[in-house]
Amino acid sequence: MSGLKLFHMTTSGVTEVVPRLAEVETDVQGLIEANMEALLGVRFLASEYSTGPVHGGRIDSLGIDENGAPAIIEYKRGVDAGVIHQGLFYLAWLMDHRSEFERLVRDRLGTQAAAQVLWSGPRLICIAGDFTRYDVHALREHRRSIDLVRYRYFGSDLLGLETVASVAGRTPTARVAFRPTAGAAVGGARCVELGELAAAVDEVLLGLGDGVNRIQRKQYRAYQRLRNFACVCPPQKTKLLVYLKADPKQVDLVPGFTRDVTGLGHHGTGDLEVQLRTPRDLERAQELFRASYAAA
Repeated sequence: MSGLKLFHMTTSGVTEVVPRLAEVETDVQGLIEANMEALLGVRFLASEYSTGPVHGGRIDSLGIDENGAPAIIEYKRGVDAGVIHQGLFYLAWLMDHRSEFERLVRDRLGTQAAAQVLWSGPRLICIAGDFTRYDVHALREHRRSIDLVRYRYFGSDLLGLETVASVAGRTPTARVAFRPTAGAAVGGARCVELGELAAAVDEVLLGLGDGVNRIQRKQYRAYQRLRNFACVCPPQKTKLLVYLKADPKQVDLVPGFTRDVTGLGHHGTGDLEVQLRTPRDLERAQELFRASYAAA
């Protein structure tokens, strides 16, 4: 990984763990596919998926992310200037074969998952030994959601993934207003206050770093780095609920402010629930937001 040095500490001193590339590209692909949800937040669908005799290609990995967006993952052992263009070629094929992808989702994950595919934000994730500055520049010239991820092996049992660059496609960066949920106060000062609080949360989450992708779903709004790091539900009568990827066991839970929802059903992703009622609550939550962003 660029600029990162890893050391093994012992009582006698430290020894550098030298980073290395995979022996062959398929080693990286096999490891990612076997652990795709944990590493990328993407559910695995298919490997070496054929695009048919006309296009004459094979997509390295197909998946669907936490928000229902189709995901193409392409791998390169080292540096390959063609990885982005190759991925975009497959992404164009995918957009022309939506029904085929939905059938694949239905076969692998069921009818409900197939009915919720989010076609407004398909993703391309390129995983390679490294990227050039030309790759990063090319990334910003395209209006698609693309992530460039650098990998390194450390020793015999450590894998490092680093997001080198990310663009959020056509997702707008302006403030977006939530519609009140059923049963929520649709008038009066409290509704206005919660709407302003939701706009402030949106601004804070988008401001955590470059390449934050905002995904709008019916039940929640997701904020995504490589994986979701926050999901915001529409305002309720008295509060705004935010779900984070921060580990609840590492947080001092405060009744009425933070709650461990591991194993409990809720919209969005994340096991730490944060309840926001006032701007002061938002100030208190910002450290948790940053921790969740760093973990994504």
